[in-house]
Amino acid sequence: MSGERLISYSQRAPNITIAEFLRQANGHERFYWEKGDFACAGFGIAVELTAWGGDRVKSIEDKARKLFRDVVVINDAEPLLFGGFSFYSDFVTENTWAAFAPAYFVLPHYQLVKHGADTWLTLNIQIGADETYDESELREALEARYEALLNADQPILDHQPELISVNYPMPFDTWSEIITDATTRMKAGEMQKVVLSRVCEVRFDDRIDVESAMAYLNEKYADCYRFLFEPSPHLAFYGATPELLVAVDGSRIETMGLAGTIKRGQTPEEDDMLADRLLNDPKEAYEHRVVVDSQRERLTPLTSSLIIPNAPTTLKLSNLQHLYTPITGQLSTPAGVL
Repeated sequence: MSGERLISYSQRAPNITIAEFLRQANGHERFYWEKGDFACAGFGIAVELTAWGGDRVKSIEDKARKLFRDVVVINDAEPLLFGGFSFYSDFVTENTWAAFAPAYFVLPHYQLVKHGADTWLTLNIQIGADETYDESELREALEARYEALLNADQPILDHQPELISVNYPMPFDTWSEIITDATTRMKAGEMQKVVLSRVCEVRFDDRIDVESAMAYLNEKYADCYRFLFEPSPHLAFYGATPELLVAVDGSRIETMGLAGTIKRGQTPEEDDMLADRLLNDPKEAYEHRVVVDSQRERLTPLTSSLIIPNAPTTLKLSNLQHLYTPITGQLSTPAGVL
């Protein structure tokens, strides 16, 4: 990015849906995020930001500040970065995750943002610090993309991939030993809470239809955060989660404690009965309290005020309900989401 500056040109884009935008980007790099009345998507790559090691978050923050420092925004829509971080600094990018750096963010070449009734299409480009740009050329390029989105043919879906196999690379005996070791260490007081996982490989006879998968998530999990990060064609990380990691707006910070789960009921009466069981289950209450106490411990040094209810409520989703504690506060020093 040295010696370069970012140009971001936008126009209103009525009658374009996020789904259509992503479908036309099939075979390119694609990115997507949606919750409530806000959705954004991108395709192509204008800028990539990557980092490794223990300072990867700070490194991405520095690179992002440099990228946006002298940005030229033409019209109202702001350029957006899509990406994320590995949980651990020593994460090794191999096998399934070979295409994903431990800290990896992308500014898409084209982005579409829907907020309520407004839809904006944006073109992002980088030019040399001494280069000039022609606004009319940017407008023509963006208008051409908008017309292509409007006039694209609808696909004919004549084949859905069929399941071939389901495989767990970790042997069951090894998995069982890990569970036994974890429970033993918890009983000894070494750990308060642990979440174990293992890889499951599901193979189909053809490529996964990501658009169909996202359409399913949007229908079944509309109350969750839905996301897609596809930095290389056909290497996609996507899903839906009810959990907000963090949102920052100026000095205001928002997160949540979400731990403790039970199914939904078939009737309102059964649903209420299950919720009451969840709220009064000592095991679930303990696990939830561990999560909330951890967040309190991490956030207290960073905030001038912190609001955490004394007891959780339930967050009801389409198929599950969770113990839920909303957490809000004021940052002592506003510093952005990273």
